[in-house]
Amino acid sequence: MVTSDQRRRQLAREKYERQQKRRAEARRKTRQRAAVIGAAVAVVVATLVGLVVGGVFDKDKKDSAADPAANPSASPSPKTSPAPAMAIDKNAKYTFDLKTTAGDIKFVMDAAKTPETVNSFKSLADKGFFDNTKCHRLTTSGIFVLQCGDPEGSGMGGPGYTIADENLDSLGKPNEQGQVIYPAGTVAMANTGQPHSGGSQFFLVYKDSPLAPSYTPFGKIDAAGLKALEEVAKAGTADGGQDGAPKTPVTIQKGAVTQN
Repeated sequence: MVTSDQRRRQLAREKYERQQKRRAEARRKTRQRAAVIGAAVAVVVATLVGLVVGGVFDKDKKDSAADPAANPSASPSPKTSPAPAMAIDKNAKYTFDLKTTAGDIKFVMDAAKTPETVNSFKSLADKGFFDNTKCHRLTTSGIFVLQCGDPEGSGMGGPGYTIADENLDSLGKPNEQGQVIYPAGTVAMANTGQPHSGGSQFFLVYKDSPLAPSYTPFGKIDAAGLKALEEVAKAGTADGGQDGAPKTPVTIQKGAVTQN
């Protein structure tokens, strides 16, 4: 026969065990949420860093890297030649026509807003600098861009000179995180994460992307070009990751700049 005192102790013990079980489950859920949040933050940070240093945002570096948020940083490659002398009409608009293996991608550049950038791209294009070069990097999380303009196809090449940042305030006031939205269809300069470190690498935004206002926005992609980019993005990266070479190879067969 179980006495009333024994019964009370049994009930108390069962209540204690239930409380401990609930507390353990709460701790497990808290750890799980923290792990999920940590993983999500890591993905965004890794993607962004990859852009600045090794990809979308680097141009003339001899190590690889991306944003203020993508790969470990790299130093700009030393200048080996001066930037081209100004030879464009600063009041005109120019079209950069990229004939690629993934379709034609055209974008308009406004020399009044980005004269140094437009002048550099026209000078390079006139020399065939972009012909037969690969768009070496696609990002599919955090930021959504295809990066091109590296003659080496590695994220480390450039023209041997750098140009000044321009038009950085055109996308509005940064939010509390210090970011602005680079809208889908934007073309912007990649860099090494340092001011005025742009060279020949640029990135094509296929979906609105939050970034620090550190990358010169200098072009707007036409509808057909944006559709071609979206198809490349839909296929993802070659290794199935969120940052890497596109699964659908994109080679610029010919890059030409003409005045409108």
